[in-house]
Amino acid sequence: MDKKYLSDIEIANATELLKIKKIAKKLNIKIDDLEPYGNYKAKLPLRLIDKNKIKKHHLILVTALTPTPAGEGKTTVSVGLTDGLNKIGKQATVVLREPSLGPVFGIKGGAAGGGYAQVIPMEDINLHFTGDFAAVEKANNLLSALIDNHIHFKNELRLDVRQIFWKRVMDMNDRSLRNTVIGLGGKTDGVPREDGFNITPASEVMAILCLAKNLEDLKGKLGNILVGLDLDGNPVYARDLHAQDAMTILLKDAIKPNLVQTLEHNPAIIHGGPFANIAQGTNSIIATEMGLSLSKYVVTEAGFGADLGAEKFLNIKSVYANLNPEAVVLVATIRALRYHGGEKNYGIPNVEAVQKGMPNLEKHIENIRKFGINPVIAINVFPTDTKEEIDLVIAKSKELGVNALRAEEWEKGGEGMLELAEEVVGIIKKKENHFKPLYDWNQPVKDKICLIAREIYGADAVEYSKKALSTIKKIEKLGYGHLPVVMAKTQKSLSDNPSKYGRPENFNVFVREVEINTGAGFIIPILGKLMRMPGLPSRPASAGMHIDVKGKITGLS
Repeated sequence: MDKKYLSDIEIANATELLKIKKIAKKLNIKIDDLEPYGNYKAKLPLRLIDKNKIKKHHLILVTALTPTPAGEGKTTVSVGLTDGLNKIGKQATVVLREPSLGPVFGIKGGAAGGGYAQVIPMEDINLHFTGDFAAVEKANNLLSALIDNHIHFKNELRLDVRQIFWKRVMDMNDRSLRNTVIGLGGKTDGVPREDGFNITPASEVMAILCLAKNLEDLKGKLGNILVGLDLDGNPVYARDLHAQDAMTILLKDAIKPNLVQTLEHNPAIIHGGPFANIAQGTNSIIATEMGLSLSKYVVTEAGFGADLGAEKFLNIKSVYANLNPEAVVLVATIRALRYHGGEKNYGIPNVEAVQKGMPNLEKHIENIRKFGINPVIAINVFPTDTKEEIDLVIAKSKELGVNALRAEEWEKGGEGMLELAEEVVGIIKKKENHFKPLYDWNQPVKDKICLIAREIYGADAVEYSKKALSTIKKIEKLGYGHLPVVMAKTQKSLSDNPSKYGRPENFNVFVREVEINTGAGFIIPILGKLMRMPGLPSRPASAGMHIDVKGKITGLS
């Protein structure tokens, strides 16, 4: 069978994995410093982080244009670029987020790259991995249990059961759990109240894990979680329930990043998985710092389009961790450009649609430049792409002062990324990019929201509900106005309207409500209605998965 037509899992299964100690050796990690989880994955202790080395090494961010139903392949490009960098003699590590079980069994299937640019062992990474998501889930739900237990026994903090913000989580798509009533049954079964479930990547605990710098910082952030209000309207925090130590105990291993490998046996660090439309959408600070401590080049990705994951990576994570991204790779596909050009049958060549879809890519180029970085375009090539369409994107990008290069990692692995790898190294050597965040955290909350809406989305103005304005006043009164903002917005459009593809113009964004994650340390303006507990489709991806008597899994991709 031609290798192009093998499934992701068939390709992964056909690859002979190296023992994890051999991957560690490439990073000069001593065997005694590894915490193996079987033969092919391991935890890395935080003591390996070296701040001096971080400053000397190079960080590359992979982002994309506005995502479409076709998928753009940021993870695949990230893995392929890492393999390409190693092929040209540069020591490189890819640092990624962990997949959530909900999307794996729901729509996406496997989420560890694709084709000949994958991280392995693919089944392990997609299914439970080293238990990090389970630990986040348990820590989150421990706090929920402590809240309801406190209410059941005297409620000395005088928690208002109508003003409890904290929800339970599970790492599965289950629409039936979005809104629940708990405490039914009688006096011994707790106090009845409305509750609900979010999916685990939407938990503030996940956001905290990915922004924590060490175990002490993790504990402090967990204690700062705002769980609700008392009967007088005063805030009640997790520390008031003495929850932070027990939650940290559950996360003591989950805070350590995970080492695995690519198909070409290059190092891959995978850790954390917050959503990009309601949280920061990037892997942990610790994982990125670990990669930069152990490797001269680190390739990492941020969720959804550059208006979401990249904006938050650059305005929040990079500022929190004092990171200096030196290059940005902006992933585009011909299929996506057809879609943004109004062609819903995006699998069929259509030069005119690609031409019409280019403004979406142009806007993302403009956005990255606002952070002091000129991006390079990676055209993630698919079999349905034509030379005429690819040449059009290359020519249009050149007119904008940006190089666009073919990315053929899906079919060729690192060999298909040599040109892009050389380009990225050249960008870093020139030192022409000078990263700067878009806003100062100390600006007023509404100013920060307006700046992102105007500069990144292209909105004319921002409108607010009365509830949102009231909440912003409360946030500033409580002394949290200095926190950065995580805009909660649809990933399907640059605007807050998911039906507006391409490059929307002449629109306002509407802030429906505002939340605050006092533990993670950011304010969340909510634009439109966002889903924190997805549902399964009519035919879930799980229906196509199988396991035989020998334990061999098929259908995971």
